[in-house]
Amino acid sequence: MTSTLSLRIAVAFAGLMGACGVALAAAATHQADATRLGIASSMLLFHACAVVGTVLLVHQGLARRQLGLTTAYGFILAAILFGGDLVSLHYTGHGLFRMAAPTGGTLFIASWLMLAVAALWPPRATNA
Repeated sequence: MTSTLSLRIAVAFAGLMGACGVALAAAATHQADATRLGIASSMLLFHACAVVGTVLLVHQGLARRQLGLTTAYGFILAAILFGGDLVSLHYTGHGLFRMAAPTGGTLFIASWLMLAVAALWPPRATNA
């Protein structure tokens, strides 16, 4: 897969995360005891922006390419685990699997740290 395609796919996932975040926010306002939906909404919306920002940093050469891409996809996987677990708990009474939300939360933290490293680690010199 070309790296440009990888960037486009990450942005498409960010769009889906944003749409789901807005839908969950709307659902949370119309349902009783929907705290989990509100939290899932916030995490999806915040990290959709983080994915877009990471992709832009990679595209502009301000973050190391491979580490930046790994970071963007880390945010996406973390959102699926964390948000998916909270939504599943709300609607079905059980999560995706044991420790899904904490795993997603830990991956969010690791992805933010990877972004810091990707920004500080200079890109490889290219032979132009």
